[in-house]
Amino acid sequence: MAATIVGVDIGGYSARAVEVSGFASGKPVLVRQAEVPLPESSVRRGEVIEVATVATALRRLWATGGFSSKNIVLGMGGPRVFARELSVPYGGLSQIRESLPFLVQDQLPVPVAEVLLDFFPVSTEQTASGKQVSGLLVAAIEDAVNANVEAAVQAGLRPVHVDFVPFAISRALAPVRTAKGSELLVGVGANTTNVVVVRDGVPQFVRILPSGGDDITRAIAQRMEWAPERAEQAKRALGMNVAMTRPEDRPIIEIIYEVVGELLTAISNTLNYYIGTKGSVPVERVLLNGSGARLSGFAQSLSELLRVPVVQADPFASVTMPHKMRPTDSQDAFAIAFGLALGDHS
Repeated sequence: MAATIVGVDIGGYSARAVEVSGFASGKPVLVRQAEVPLPESSVRRGEVIEVATVATALRRLWATGGFSSKNIVLGMGGPRVFARELSVPYGGLSQIRESLPFLVQDQLPVPVAEVLLDFFPVSTEQTASGKQVSGLLVAAIEDAVNANVEAAVQAGLRPVHVDFVPFAISRALAPVRTAKGSELLVGVGANTTNVVVVRDGVPQFVRILPSGGDDITRAIAQRMEWAPERAEQAKRALGMNVAMTRPEDRPIIEIIYEVVGELLTAISNTLNYYIGTKGSVPVERVLLNGSGARLSGFAQSLSELLRVPVVQADPFASVTMPHKMRPTDSQDAFAIAFGLALGDHS
């Protein structure tokens, strides 16, 4: 394995990469990072649609960022990748993975031959029928994964691992070496929101909600009959600040509250489902990340709904980085790419 590895996050509007050394240790070092825009419609909800276009963008990303390694970890999320709770007979991880196609067909919306399967063990327990391993089944539509991998290969990169985006968020925001207690991680992207319950840094439950910050922008643009750029500007300027609203801004505020309210309710319902089905204690705090979570008033509204503290997470708070790489307000945009680079990719 090379001394450094690069996590690559292919989003709806940009591709981000973070190069890390000491990625499997307790003291990762951020070596370099870069971001390039992606042409509109080349990627949809985390899935590469135009392979050649994205490959060109990735080549530009490497030239811009000056990355020293071409070994990369790709992230997959979105509606064609999902996680489900699963208990299987006790065995080695390789044995469990081999048995998955015979165990999970009834949990899949498509034939098992069309998906790539993995299993993330969480705990073991003794049951009436024998020892069981409980964990998370991760399933991805193979065509979706292949398109992202092909774009990277065409760019001259070497994918050594394809990882589940919610797991990357967990590593970045709640690393096992330091995280304590039960936490809810909420990553609000442009088109999806990742919700992850972790205990002592270990993912226990995952849901990917099919909505994000762009839903607000689209709703404003459609109802106000504005260009998307104007709608985005209004969303960022106003947020959920009712107290500062001018009369002419009230229709926009109402749209924001309506769309954000639906997302907040979905997050709350997800957490309530986990607590209800697992009989687990409520989470102690919520860690927020992602561009959509920076909307003014979002954190406060989520805290009031869930009745727990909500904080903006800083994935790089305890990470060594070059002196020239000063943290910025948009640094959390690189959290997924950073999380992808962490861990054991052997």
